[in-house]
Amino acid sequence: MEPAFRASMNWVHTWAGVVLGSLLFAIFWTGTLSVFDREIDRWMMPELRLALPRDPPTLDVLRPSIADAGRARSSFVAIILPSERQPVFRLAWRDRSGLVVRYLDPATGATLPDSGTRAASGFIYPFHYMLHVRGWDIGVWIVGLASMAMLLLCVSGVVVHRKIFADFFTFRADRQPRRAILDLHNVAGVLALPFHIAITLSGLIFFYSIYFQSSWRMFYPDRRTFVTEEIGDFSRPRLNKPGELGSLDAMVSEARSRWGGELPRAVVVRLPGDAAAYVQVSRPFEDRVSLSGDLIYFDGTTGASLHQRTEMQPVAAIQRFIVGFHLIRFRHWSLRWLYFGLGLAGCVTIATGYLFWLESRRKRFMRYGLSGFRFVEGMTVGSVSGIVIATLVFFIANRLLPMDATWLRQDRSALEIWAFLLAWLASFGHAWSRLAQAWREQCRAIGVLAIAAVGLNWITTGDHLGRSLVHSHLWPVGGTDVLLLLGAAVAIVTASRLSKNRRDAAQ
Repeated sequence: MEPAFRASMNWVHTWAGVVLGSLLFAIFWTGTLSVFDREIDRWMMPELRLALPRDPPTLDVLRPSIADAGRARSSFVAIILPSERQPVFRLAWRDRSGLVVRYLDPATGATLPDSGTRAASGFIYPFHYMLHVRGWDIGVWIVGLASMAMLLLCVSGVVVHRKIFADFFTFRADRQPRRAILDLHNVAGVLALPFHIAITLSGLIFFYSIYFQSSWRMFYPDRRTFVTEEIGDFSRPRLNKPGELGSLDAMVSEARSRWGGELPRAVVVRLPGDAAAYVQVSRPFEDRVSLSGDLIYFDGTTGASLHQRTEMQPVAAIQRFIVGFHLIRFRHWSLRWLYFGLGLAGCVTIATGYLFWLESRRKRFMRYGLSGFRFVEGMTVGSVSGIVIATLVFFIANRLLPMDATWLRQDRSALEIWAFLLAWLASFGHAWSRLAQAWREQCRAIGVLAIAAVGLNWITTGDHLGRSLVHSHLWPVGGTDVLLLLGAAVAIVTASRLSKNRRDAAQ
């Protein structure tokens, strides 16, 4: 550490970024993609490419699936009603094998064919907050550590930059690479600084019950009891006697009459198949930031109203507002694109921070032959272009693997994830073995893979940009194709510029 405060902050900013930059880039990249997770789901699950029906869906057609959950002794069945972003029923419950997810046609209630993929909402989004490390919440803790480092980077970055407002308007693309990279780092960082702080802090607050378990373990025997009192929830014990579920449509109709005709966003059947079953109907929250929508609880057998939650404790209401800000579940396409753009700005900030560290030390480290420089450069390539390649391989595997594909007792969805992880690992190996050409070659690979993903979507499903322009329910698919092609163009242009710079340097 340095004796002066600003110098100390510069040291912290540099080394926190170098040590945890790779992890932060992966978190920001997958978080940015998660802004459009439902749209990517429809690209990866052709079975979901249905038009949203005009008439309100009937929930009583879901009885067979709810009965399946009851026979599995699941404590709940969560039903997400069809919406603009996901025009099908989505049912989820837990059995002995884990989480079961089933999609149903909104018009007929027929179970749609299994897509054999976890897609974005089942893999990319969870990877964002737990890195696909599930045991003992280790992944959540690692992401929490990285989030604290991100807040430290934001604060120390403000201290380091004496002319932070001037940096916002300064980008000298015609200067030496080191100067241009630093300018881009400053512009992207300052532009999205409020968002980066807010989104990182809200992510930490999201999981406060994991990070600060002592805050509720002192007063409550388990998390369920804590949540019940915190947010005004309702629960009752299982009777271990069979029970017949009443009409869900009647319960939804009663809820709509109390909410001025609003169609619920979700329905949760608690204790399905038991005589003590009860039904939680959630008011939609697409028109607000907070997730603290009204809840009405009905007796599962008689349909009688048991409890209505209209407000929560003040602290809980603030926490749910902050979580709603992070999850962006509200219906606002302009803000959704803004989140996406600011998320990409975060990726650019992290990547350029790495690049500036490398360019400012390249000559000195090479002169003394220090191996640490090669390690960091390989980490940078694999962390930035490598995870993009892994994501594209994930998409391509989704389009190429047969529906019944299995290998080493791994099903199709697991094989897609293995393709992602192995491609990411291979990108690090390639980077360390071919440092001089790694950036250029991996950018070319990104361009080829992105174009291949668009082509395979067309070949395997028949859906392409032309069809997306004609059929509105295919716009998410066409939009994903457009973003893939734009990414391919950026990668190819970047590879061309890198080749030109290399030739100029050789001359």
